[in-house]
Amino acid sequence: QVQLVESGGGLVQSGGSLTLSCTAPGFSVIYDAVGWFRRVPGKEREGIGCISSSGDTTYYADSVKGRFTISRDNTQSTVYLQMNNVKPEDTGVYYCASDPSGQPMCVVQEFGYDYWGQGTQVTVSS
Repeated sequence: QVQLVESGGGLVQSGGSLTLSCTAPGFSVIYDAVGWFRRVPGKEREGIGCISSSGDTTYYADSVKGRFTISRDNTQSTVYLQMNNVKPEDTGVYYCASDPSGQPMCVVQEFGYDYWGQGTQVTVSS
């Protein structure tokens, strides 16, 4: 069973930046589309963006567009979520998920993904 691992979460001030990483120890995600999701307090988990297996295509939710960037380094089998100009409402648990189907695109919806990480906490102070 593939288990993804998120890292890089922590406490950051409003307006600051943070970079999250997603890997799959013992496995490779270089052929997988990867999505990022978050669960903020009081809300259901939401998709915030995704990147295709090639890295050519990315999609972002309106709530993070222009502030967050997803990238990947397939030589390291790692996907990144660069978070800039963070806001207190970005506080939550962030998850990555992978789609090993080989589809050339990606979706920002949970049904598109088979493997998930346990999440990493991001807290933005005002």
